[in-house]
Amino acid sequence: MFDYEYFKKAVLELTKIDLNAYKEKQMKRRIDTLISKHKVEGYDNYIKLLKSDRLRFEEFVNYLTINVSEFYRNPDQWKLLDQEIFPELIKKFGKNLKIWSAACSTGDEPYSLVMALSKHIPLNQIKIYATDLDKQVIAKAKIGLYTEKSIVAVPEDLKNKYFTKIGLSYQISEDVKSRVEFHEHNLLKDTYPKDYHLIVCRNVLIYFTEEAKDDVFRKFHDSLAKGGALFIGSTEQIINHREMGYNRKNSFFYERP
Repeated sequence: MFDYEYFKKAVLELTKIDLNAYKEKQMKRRIDTLISKHKVEGYDNYIKLLKSDRLRFEEFVNYLTINVSEFYRNPDQWKLLDQEIFPELIKKFGKNLKIWSAACSTGDEPYSLVMALSKHIPLNQIKIYATDLDKQVIAKAKIGLYTEKSIVAVPEDLKNKYFTKIGLSYQISEDVKSRVEFHEHNLLKDTYPKDYHLIVCRNVLIYFTEEAKDDVFRKFHDSLAKGGALFIGSTEQIINHREMGYNRKNSFFYERP
């Protein structure tokens, strides 16, 4: 019997994505929906399909890496970043800030960072390192084409300055795009880069188990330079932040002292 346990092992071999790190009920429901959409009988046949059909394989990876993203998500938090966190970091580390946008999805977040930072630092001095597990969303991020809905929270002056309307979509300018460097990275498996002044990882870890979350938060701590900050999503919190070595600045900014 090829059950879900075997399916998880097969997926790990095939994609390097460890489904044990995700909340089981939620993830299994998503996968079952996808399998029934393709009218495939059972997990074993679905694995065969993934091995033989490149498009289905990419669709599956894209589906697993839940990509809900928008520019300036939770504007109040971005306001705090703009008014307090950026000035503080520039005061500590100067203008060559090392910033990592982890699990960056379709690029909304790293591009938002570039625009927000451009109010403090000349555009040509900004460099954002952005990573995601999913090749397809990185490819989409590099194109930089967005719906009206996803840019609704962008401040009007920045919208006018950095977006061009193309049909029903909005194209982000090359000036902003050129400040972001995209790479593939698996938060659960790959080595973390070091000495970052700011790490942004928002609304991704809510899908992870508590153990996986803890592991990622500890690794982020080790990735930060002393005095660096971690910016997380509004639905997330690091309950045992003290034990991990963080100072809590408020509910979504944590500092490595």
